[in-house]
Amino acid sequence: MSRSDSPTVVLIHGAFADASSFARVIPELIARGLNVVAPAVPNRSLLGDAAYVASIVRQISGPVVLVGHSYGGAVITVAGVEDNVKALVYLAGYALEEGESLGELQGGFPDSDLAAALVYTPFPIEGSTTPGTDVSVQIEKFPAIFAADVDPHLASVLAVSQRPLAAQAFAEKAPAAAWKTKPSWGLVASSDHTINPDVERYGYQRAGMTTVEVDSSHLVMLAHPKRVARLIEEAVRATAH
Repeated sequence: MSRSDSPTVVLIHGAFADASSFARVIPELIARGLNVVAPAVPNRSLLGDAAYVASIVRQISGPVVLVGHSYGGAVITVAGVEDNVKALVYLAGYALEEGESLGELQGGFPDSDLAAALVYTPFPIEGSTTPGTDVSVQIEKFPAIFAADVDPHLASVLAVSQRPLAAQAFAEKAPAAAWKTKPSWGLVASSDHTINPDVERYGYQRAGMTTVEVDSSHLVMLAHPKRVARLIEEAVRATAH
């Protein structure tokens, strides 16, 4: 398979993180000869973020395998309806149903440790007198909740360089669920303290995904990059023609 006809893997980061959360997976994928794009997601609203990701996907010539970590799973659920998306891969992610919000999916399960460690901060919205609300994780609690099996020095850097998620994103309902029409793979991080692993299992099961479990913290891409790359490669191979 030449680079030109092989799918492009588009990596969508989640809340409280940025594209550097894929820093250990990207070299693995490049070494496998795959085209990779890892955009910065605004993390302002589910609908806005999905529209932004969809615009990136549309500009890629050829097939796309869309990979979403955490909140990025909700984003690819919506953006994945683009015609050239051939597969979805969820990493410790939210697989929303059509018409469902993050809050609704999560609300059916016991809270993870994340719930008690959130920080709410107002931010200005251009053209509005009402501020938005940014949600982030208490810096001192971030390593244990988010990155327990990641190098502690790196976890401390990630804690102070979070990309917050606007609270609005938790309430918006997914207008579509791409997993209904696209083959999908899901990775459960079974030692996740950010998302209750049962939330991940439930979403994947409901979608009929090919599912694997990895004993990992929420940041499975940094803790187990080779395993994550293998799963992505599996999706690429299964959908390549």
